[in-house]
Amino acid sequence: MTDVAQTRQAPSIEGLDDEAREAVEALYGDGIVARKGAFPTAWVDRLNEDVLAAFEEARQREGGAVSRGPNRFYVEVHPEQLSGFVDLVTHPWVTKVCETVLGPDYEIVEIGFDIPFAGAKDQPWHRDFPSPPETYEQGRLTSLAFNVTTVDTTEDMGPFNISLGTQFETGLEFDHQQFPDRSEWPRYEAGSVYKLPRRGDISARSALTIHRGTANRSELARPVVVLGVDAPGAGHDELHDMMVTKAYHDALPPELRRHLHARVVDELVPIVQKHDIEGLVMG
Repeated sequence: MTDVAQTRQAPSIEGLDDEAREAVEALYGDGIVARKGAFPTAWVDRLNEDVLAAFEEARQREGGAVSRGPNRFYVEVHPEQLSGFVDLVTHPWVTKVCETVLGPDYEIVEIGFDIPFAGAKDQPWHRDFPSPPETYEQGRLTSLAFNVTTVDTTEDMGPFNISLGTQFETGLEFDHQQFPDRSEWPRYEAGSVYKLPRRGDISARSALTIHRGTANRSELARPVVVLGVDAPGAGHDELHDMMVTKAYHDALPPELRRHLHARVVDELVPIVQKHDIEGLVMG
């Protein structure tokens, strides 16, 4: 078993409202928190259409859709490709969680989606990137991943499986500091839960919490939009290349522009995915 940070430097919950307090306690405890019914289903259905259109575009070019295991793909997109982007990143619960956990100067660094199609296999237990010293030494979370399902998830659709409370394990001995040894898998499974979100739900998690996608035994795809947010200096912007056109940027709310870590360009260039998790390709 890996060492766990002895002191967790969670933000003070003094004076926080119930939602903010719940977010801090859950993210520093289980490693995940959710807001049920954040959006109407009609909004999610439009988002699903945008996701499927973006996937069809991405799969036509090299490096557009990255394998995350058999019949499972990740696609990073530009904000303008998702009609609900502004609604998502300005949702009061999302902004509250970001401000409370990551600080008032949080940075939006990634928007994309993961799709396990029919026949997707169990992924190995993993975290999405190596733990930084701020987390495994100081017990401080410096990034969050928000997930928005675009379909109602059922048990046969390969639900997200997360091993609670593992975000502070150092992982220095993991393969690539991301993949724990197979001998540890039973421990992660024993401490895990399967998530069955519905359309309209949002979750926020530390991507360091050990997790996996599971086998999709249904005939349906299960798209999930992923929003990546950093505390200042966390550095994950180096793995991404978000762009917005000048017209789109100028039309954004000023407060959102302050947090959006994106290049302003005359014309969008298709993204070649940089954040390739090699250990997931073979499943």
